[in-house]
Amino acid sequence: MTPVNLHKSTSFPVVPAGFTHVSWKDARLCLFFQSTPEHALHRCPEPNEVVFVIQSQKNKYHAEQAEKKRQELFHQAVSLKKESTVVCLHELTDYDGNWSILPALPHLSVLCGNRCSWFFFMEEVTMVKIQTLLRVLSRFDAEKEWFLGSPLYDDESSIIHHYAFSDDPSSFQYPDFGAGWALSKALLQRLAKQVNDNPPKSDFTIDLKHEIALYIWGQGSGPALSPVPEFCVKPHSTADMEKCATTITTHLPDCGDPVRTEDVFVAVKTCEKFHTERIPVVKQTWAQDAVYLEYYSDTADSSIPTVDLGVPNTDRGHCGKTFAILERFLSGAVSPSDWLLIVDDDTLISLPRLKKLLSCYDPREPVSLGERYGYGLIQNGYSYITGGGGMVFSRAAVGRLLSSGCRCYSDDAPDDMVLGMCMNTLGLPVTHSPLFHQARPDDYPKAYLARQPQISFHKHWNVNPGEMYRQWLLDPVDQRETVTETATETRYDKEEL
Repeated sequence: MTPVNLHKSTSFPVVPAGFTHVSWKDARLCLFFQSTPEHALHRCPEPNEVVFVIQSQKNKYHAEQAEKKRQELFHQAVSLKKESTVVCLHELTDYDGNWSILPALPHLSVLCGNRCSWFFFMEEVTMVKIQTLLRVLSRFDAEKEWFLGSPLYDDESSIIHHYAFSDDPSSFQYPDFGAGWALSKALLQRLAKQVNDNPPKSDFTIDLKHEIALYIWGQGSGPALSPVPEFCVKPHSTADMEKCATTITTHLPDCGDPVRTEDVFVAVKTCEKFHTERIPVVKQTWAQDAVYLEYYSDTADSSIPTVDLGVPNTDRGHCGKTFAILERFLSGAVSPSDWLLIVDDDTLISLPRLKKLLSCYDPREPVSLGERYGYGLIQNGYSYITGGGGMVFSRAAVGRLLSSGCRCYSDDAPDDMVLGMCMNTLGLPVTHSPLFHQARPDDYPKAYLARQPQISFHKHWNVNPGEMYRQWLLDPVDQRETVTETATETRYDKEEL
């Protein structure tokens, strides 16, 4: 993996040794102006000591959002008349797994040699006040190991965190990536050297922010997260806002009108033993917002109705069934919708919110969207959309997958992971949205969920599904589109939930 070249500012030609000058058009890292130390109450880091790392994605929409964020930082910093470095993580090298942070650390550590003191990580939704951030960082010695962030903690032991700290789940804090988080030079350099010799014990990347904190803490051999109140999630007042170095955009992205209801075809995976237990929950909650929906089972049941794909039910994996759904989607047997949503029969989802989110993506591009997990990312592994929270594919993505000849190695292979391997082989990115969830709401910090509208949760059999749907996924009636009756679905009034 070869690092990309740095862009050299025309006003401040500072290029780290080993990097070649490239044109503005081709630049993937850019230098820009930043705050002056004379404005600080304390000794602030020199601006060129801070590297901003945008946790960006390759998908066209997200790449554009990252570039807008880079330009926001640029224009903010121009008036402050110093220089610094901004990295879009998806452009750091050609390796798609850099989103998991640890593989990127060796490359980040050489960006500015001994000049850098801090690495500030942020998402495309993170808003930063550079001058305030520098004052915050001045409280900490970059020559020591510091791990800074806005703390999250588990309200109860969680399956997505492998029930870590089950005796006292709230005792372990990990950063809210949206509020931004920072590593001192001393800590990042140690981690960059450590990551190859002592990688994480698990091959899976599930909840990155928690796993990063665990890896840094290292059973007490490294620093725990130091809470920084100026890394803000949702300020409660104007006075709070003035103190914040960062804030978060907490609404669904606004890319215009939601996609049409008929542009989303919904495939629900089920089996005979769950026809009477789970399907009624689906019908009484989110399914009434779908126009085109089919239930795929191991037996045909006209009372639902279900479609028998001719694939035997398996206790796990369901790869054979999922690929049969992909083939049916393109076969002409169902509506020619732009988008395919595949969910489990124990998934609860907000279709109105999904349609609003999908307006940001182009179905003519091969889009794979949902909650992203990773496997073996330290050693050139692959990313995949975990199935429980719902997997969304553009028609173009389904076409690319099937035309490639990629198939299941067995009917009970893990469908989401096989699809991830296929996407990786084809060089197609999987796109992460934090609004999809593989587990129940109780498995996530309440403060984290409450900051913005969510799209999906999984395992509704393990909670009160009606209550969960009303609390987390149901929008006010006056904000919702009326969905007409269709031949494939029985409609229920939401007052009956």
